[in-house]
Amino acid sequence: MDVNGTVTEGFEPVGEAFAANFELLGERGAAVTVYRDGHRVVDLWAGTRDVDGTEPWERGTAQVVRSATKGVAAAALLLLHQRGELDLDAPVGTYWPEYKTAGKERTLVRDLLAHRAGVPVLDRPLTPAEAADPDLGAAAVAAQAPVWEPGTDHGYHAQTYSWLTGELVRRVTGRPVGAWIAREIAAPVGADLWLGLPETERARAGRVGPLTAPETAGVLKTRPKRAVAEAYADPGSLTRRAFAAITPLPDENDPAYRAAALPASNGIATADGLARFYASLIGEVDGGARLFTPRTAELARTERSAGPDRVLVVGTRFGLGHMLHGSASPLLSPGSFGHPGRGGALAFADPGTGIAFGYVTNGFRASVTADPRAQALVRAVRTALDRAAG
Repeated sequence: MDVNGTVTEGFEPVGEAFAANFELLGERGAAVTVYRDGHRVVDLWAGTRDVDGTEPWERGTAQVVRSATKGVAAAALLLLHQRGELDLDAPVGTYWPEYKTAGKERTLVRDLLAHRAGVPVLDRPLTPAEAADPDLGAAAVAAQAPVWEPGTDHGYHAQTYSWLTGELVRRVTGRPVGAWIAREIAAPVGADLWLGLPETERARAGRVGPLTAPETAGVLKTRPKRAVAEAYADPGSLTRRAFAAITPLPDENDPAYRAAALPASNGIATADGLARFYASLIGEVDGGARLFTPRTAELARTERSAGPDRVLVVGTRFGLGHMLHGSASPLLSPGSFGHPGRGGALAFADPGTGIAFGYVTNGFRASVTADPRAQALVRAVRTALDRAAG
């Protein structure tokens, strides 16, 4: 496999791990980018742009990153808080009056961000076409009764996070969430990431799909493996219902789906775009703006939810929207914050080392919060840092 791109001296373990993913883990097409202290130190790509094709991956190839989009959505709300436009301790209904129904009247903005809102499911799932309509999605979650008292527990809002965060951005700013992120996040940072892929960028995005790979040890170990399997197999479980809030599952290669703005699931980005975005949350970045103040970055990585997750059935840790380092989703260090995408993508920042990381792939595996390919790359970054320190 020909690996393209550059690796700064000292980060060779990342290049070795990236090549090994193709040789040992069945990678089809992927890219990884790492920044340190705002400077790019790894920028690699290889394979094919389409999981089912032969055209080569090129610099700037983008892919659907699934739930890695949630980290961008969370950053949008934290930026509004940083600017004084959004109070994390205010009820959601302060900004979105229709949300004050069915036992959700006291749901706080911080509850919504930290997967504590109690509405990970919809009693009537939305079709892909309905899900793409922000008015319908917002109305559905506003009418939904919570399955636990908001603020008292946490469970991954796999799909409903789209309308919870997207509508709150729209109510506060008056702008659609995708347009707001394009202007206030992607453009100032110079990051190739989109929530609602413009037609002008459509040719850059490869086709994604399932990827068969050698069996690898699982990472969801905080509960018995049987409990996890049973939760995903049971149509009545919160797990299945949360992921099925859009039914049937959308065709992720459909241009109409890609043009929609679903902050929980359908962002499209390059590896550099994700890494550059996270670099901007923790410091200055070459040629781009810094987005978060140190205080906001600290807010992002301060634990708000921890322990058994009612939806994922494993122990998870969340800050205000970002997933934190833990057994279910290992990042670089206990101070890291970011978000994986189910079955593939991963992006995060680690303030202690100045590292920002982005990995995208066209092949999705069965993993939920910790894909073996991404984890191999994270371990390689850690190896490079340890060698430099030693």
